Amino acid sequence: MQEPLISVRDVSRSFEAGRETVRVLHGVDLDIFPGELVAIIGSSGSGKTTLMNILGCLDRPSGGRYLFRGQDVGALGAEAQARLRREHFGFIFQRYQLLGDLDAVGNVEVPAIYAGEPREARRSRARDLLARLGLGTRLDHRPSELSGGQQQRVSVARALMNGGEVILADEPTGALDTKSGEELMALLLELNRQGHTIIMVTHDPKVAAHAHRTIEISDGRITADSGPAAGPAAAAAPEPRRRAALAGLMRMGEAARMALGAMIAHRMRSFLTMLGIIIGIASVVLVVALGAGSQEKVLENISSLGTNTITVRAGAGFGARHAARIQTLVASDAKAIAAEDYALGVSPAVSASATGSRGSTEATVSISGVNNDFFRLRSYETVSGSLFDASDITGLSQAAVIDEDTAETFFGDGASPVGQTLRLGNVPVRIIGVVRASGASFGPESLNVWLPYTTVMGRVSGQRYLDSITVQVADGYDMARAQEAITALLLQRHGTQDFFLQNSDTIRETLTSTTRTMTLLIAAIAVISLVVGGIGVMNIMLVSVTERTREIGVRIAIGARRSDIVAQFLIEAVLVCLVGGLLGIALAFGGGYAAAALASDLRLSFSMLSVAAAFLSSTAIGITFGYLPARSAARLDPVAALSRD
Repeated sequence: MQEPLISVRDVSRSFEAGRETVRVLHGVDLDIFPGELVAIIGSSGSGKTTLMNILGCLDRPSGGRYLFRGQDVGALGAEAQARLRREHFGFIFQRYQLLGDLDAVGNVEVPAIYAGEPREARRSRARDLLARLGLGTRLDHRPSELSGGQQQRVSVARALMNGGEVILADEPTGALDTKSGEELMALLLELNRQGHTIIMVTHDPKVAAHAHRTIEISDGRITADSGPAAGPAAAAAPEPRRRAALAGLMRMGEAARMALGAMIAHRMRSFLTMLGIIIGIASVVLVVALGAGSQEKVLENISSLGTNTITVRAGAGFGARHAARIQTLVASDAKAIAAEDYALGVSPAVSASATGSRGSTEATVSISGVNNDFFRLRSYETVSGSLFDASDITGLSQAAVIDEDTAETFFGDGASPVGQTLRLGNVPVRIIGVVRASGASFGPESLNVWLPYTTVMGRVSGQRYLDSITVQVADGYDMARAQEAITALLLQRHGTQDFFLQNSDTIRETLTSTTRTMTLLIAAIAVISLVVGGIGVMNIMLVSVTERTREIGVRIAIGARRSDIVAQFLIEAVLVCLVGGLLGIALAFGGGYAAAALASDLRLSFSMLSVAAAFLSSTAIGITFGYLPARSAARLDPVAALSRD
């Protein structure tokens, strides 16, 4: 005697409904043989659909055994049951259950995607199946563009895509008109004659009349069975598909393609999902660029001051109380330091301010008394004229050097400043040169005039002491040793520590450290916004899982593994974050260059490292925050998913 294809023994199924347990199937025994056309009939709620779901591995029995070709299905894991659905079963659903984003060919080929079939081979087979079913002119039509009968034919073609050894049809004519229903039944009869085992669930006696065998079920029990009938020769069991070495890679590629298709089909939702990522990535890249640019600008300013300079100031430290009362730095201190071998150049400095005037133009100017070494120490560039020399220092010359801003303020009429007279308060000075501003000012910008320090002390301010002494240390001489030598020399001259030293390297380190700290602080805030964007992605993806429950159920029914579902939703989340990351980077570059064009003082320094880090961050966010929705999708109960409206 022929062995049964399907055998169930004492199968029961119960569901929890609140505090009660509802038993839908009671000790069902059933054998179905290869090549049969079986109709399972019964009223609504009798348990026939539940039995079909168990036979199709969409549901598990609460008790009893289910054997398929002698193999205990209950002992199989989720992946093995998915393989059974994929390689042996084909489903024809009452509501068609087609994927709305795909055309007819795309819907039919989905089972072959999960089977690892090459793209061209499966598309060719899908077209052939649709052509055989009379849909050769509807290949590129989506479900919404097809009639009910045509959609059901697409569903039949999908059931046959991987062979369809056993076709399970749930109320196959329930949603069709009379003519379409008759055409579908003729098609099922033809498939049965070709050797397919067909199991139909119906409550319509006219549909059941076409079957070779009728099984009646009531209140979860089989009440009548016409018994096995001689049917056509069964189709041979499909050969196990040989898995190509790159099948897994192919499935990942197809998952990516399906995820991209879902994103394109729901453009607005995808854009709103990635909006948080766009803002977060743009913020991070811009903040890092702003921090790096500010740091570069600070370092350039410090470099323009001289990278090997030491400044001596009166007092116990910068900003110390009573520092202004200490008047012990004198010109002879500068001369003593200049005589040492570590001193490449020394410039005493005194400062004052006055109202500058020329004709009807008046403005407050900052007056600095320096010597002829000053301009070399500060790396000023002479634009026109010349600088004062040693004779100007000793002779208290009223020769002045101005910067370009001062020249523009007082000589904006186009006249050359060199040789012209500028009055500083009551003191007239003759301009001998113009220098280009170094940009090394850390305070408010001002109009600058430089005079010999002796002139400022003797003719302008009348003070007898210096405000500071700037020392340029000779190349190759250790800065720390130079500081120690200056300290020792001044201690010897003053007899007490009434001065302090500022090293340009120390200033550089302090400002760099401060800039870096501020950049990290602002970047941390931007990263928080990025994480918030990631949480937004997760929430939208979880909502998407809820919206697409039926789609997930269909994919599981036609053979998708849990890993396939996880891959599709995870790739979709990663793609959302990657596209959002790219748009965020583009927004950062575009916004940065626009801001730099509008604000000349603003400097942004984009680095490929920060861009790459932002890109990798968006990927990591997609994986991290996409895993939970993907896992949630993969764990959906296929029976519950398929019944979701």
